[in-house]
Amino acid sequence: MLSIIGFFTILAIVLFLLSGKMSPIISLITIPIIGALLAGFTIADIGLFFNEGVNQVMSIVIMFIFAILYFGIMQDAGLFDPIINKIIKISKGNIVAVAVGTVIIAAIAHLDGSGASTFLITIPALLPLYKRLKMNPYLLLLLVGASASIMNMVPWAGPIGRVGSVLGMDPTELWRPLIPLQIIALVLLVGMAYFLGLREKRRIQKQTFESDQQLEVAAAIDYSDEEVPHVKDSSLARPKLLWVNLLLTLGLIAMLVWGILPAGFIFMIALSIALPLNYPKVDDQMERIKAHAPNALLMAAIILAAGSFLGILGGSGMLDALATGLVTLLPAFIIPHLHLIIGFFGAPFELILNTDAYYFALLPVVEQIVTSYGVESTSAAYAMVIGNIIGTFISPFSPALWLALGLAGLEMGKHIRYSFFWIWGFSVVLLVIAIVIGIV
Repeated sequence: MLSIIGFFTILAIVLFLLSGKMSPIISLITIPIIGALLAGFTIADIGLFFNEGVNQVMSIVIMFIFAILYFGIMQDAGLFDPIINKIIKISKGNIVAVAVGTVIIAAIAHLDGSGASTFLITIPALLPLYKRLKMNPYLLLLLVGASASIMNMVPWAGPIGRVGSVLGMDPTELWRPLIPLQIIALVLLVGMAYFLGLREKRRIQKQTFESDQQLEVAAAIDYSDEEVPHVKDSSLARPKLLWVNLLLTLGLIAMLVWGILPAGFIFMIALSIALPLNYPKVDDQMERIKAHAPNALLMAAIILAAGSFLGILGGSGMLDALATGLVTLLPAFIIPHLHLIIGFFGAPFELILNTDAYYFALLPVVEQIVTSYGVESTSAAYAMVIGNIIGTFISPFSPALWLALGLAGLEMGKHIRYSFFWIWGFSVVLLVIAIVIGIV
């Protein structure tokens, strides 16, 4: 009975998340409560389950709030703008260089872990350049999305935080083994961008007999005075503090890698330095916090709701019962490798499951199954993360992607058709590399 109720509880959450008829916060809170009541647990029991679940994710919530605030301040202060401007100038008129530069710019822009801000920075800055060179704007979306997805492995971005809440682990601890894979992935993506840039150059040359003349004209354009279009108030920029902000951010990342302090505490300290440093007036400091608070609180609320969901399903025994039930249904030879199979199809799953459904509904069940066969929890999680995370921005369930499509004037269907197999292939290659180097 517990496994049946657990199955329908998770199924209901997934269906509501897919349909968009109920917000993730409401579905993650209310549906498990109904399931637990149907299973015969009292309100007092459910309260205990809730406390256990929320206690598991509280440190993650703290980290998310202060990480999003910190990197929001850095974006406002213009920390990344000079680097992005320089790359745009260097790549002027060269199609292959533009493609490679797109990857680097997107990686830098996504240091704050926010897909929306990444697209707000990269699309307005690079789309005019793509249009001048007659490059396919869907290539822009493919490269920005893939680069941002690789950077999405940082602990203050959504996926690793969700995994941390599911496994009850510090996201920073989960991130450290992924750092070598991130570096490898960015190098491979630069290689893929180079290849796609060459392909794009051939396509343009094939389309018109005047392509050489067009490229010469594009190369002659003076980019020296061009800057990244700002979607924020330019008065917030602090160019004189660029090096101080850079050193502060590098120090923060070093402390996260070192792991001597909790991640949330590190971001608290960094924010308490960055705010008065860049905005000495108290009123300005409060305005900056208010500006970035919605993103921080939304992510924190989702993680807390997930803590409630996982606490109730775990404490009630539904997850254990469901995992045991699935083991009896699946062929024996598949079960120990289920995490690898799910990871292999991680990118296609992005088309039918949103991020919350994948990590909060599917991951706990798979992890529960394969760990009973001796697979480590982290190994199971890494396989599912690596296979899925690269497909983040081909998903119609990604609000940030809809923003990007709107900024670029493109269509979701055409974007998926253009990008899907490149993204899926890239994710499979990364999963294989992760197995080879021992992460999975």
